[in-house]
Amino acid sequence: MKLISWNVNGLRACEGKGFSDAFRALDADFFCLQETKMQPGQLDLHFDGYESYWNSAEKKGYSGTAIFTRHQPLKVTYGIGIDEHDHEGRVITLEMEKFFLVCCYTPNSQDGLKRLDYRMQWEDDFRAYLMRLDEQKPVILCGDLNVAHEEIDLKNPKTNRMNAGFTDQEREKFSTLLASGFTDTFRWKYPEQITYSWWSYRFQARQKNAGWRIDYFVASNRLQPQIVDAKIHTDILGSDHCPVELELSI
Repeated sequence: MKLISWNVNGLRACEGKGFSDAFRALDADFFCLQETKMQPGQLDLHFDGYESYWNSAEKKGYSGTAIFTRHQPLKVTYGIGIDEHDHEGRVITLEMEKFFLVCCYTPNSQDGLKRLDYRMQWEDDFRAYLMRLDEQKPVILCGDLNVAHEEIDLKNPKTNRMNAGFTDQEREKFSTLLASGFTDTFRWKYPEQITYSWWSYRFQARQKNAGWRIDYFVASNRLQPQIVDAKIHTDILGSDHCPVELELSI
């Protein structure tokens, strides 16, 4: 089973840069999107054999998530059931027979860490949500989690320390999530590999490979034996992020 996650940074813009071609080439069972930046009906996008589910932010042109799937879910839920967090279209959960799939676009702490306090509350509430799901069946979480966990996960850790996405607080919350029974699948598979999933549009960052790894597949620990591979598709353009992949035998 192949799963793909991609922050498309505006699906309408990404579609104009080859999204549909990349979608078909990747040929995934589940294709999860973040930062769609659109409302339902703003883009006529259908792929044979797939159903799609959308969670759009109330604020137009902002945030938003979607999942395309070849497999009929038992249940689909939107948000995490906490009103404070559920107006920005950040979470979609598919309940499948053997697992939950959670597509997430984690709030950014923003310049000057204006939203760091909110982000900390989000982290605690979202982890509690994942742990409730994990009590029922294994969880596969994917998305732009807006944190580079360790120094290996970004090009310039020293100069970025305490910037949004690499604060001690955000990194600690990710460590807490993993300690709660979850696995960073790419790092588990490739402990020493330096590969990034996001590059700033400024300073020719992608050409210089001055990037960050902030897009993840995180899975319940008990799925570790079923992890076949984890990939980061740095060759696929169309966004400032690239797709990340998880292959499972499930």
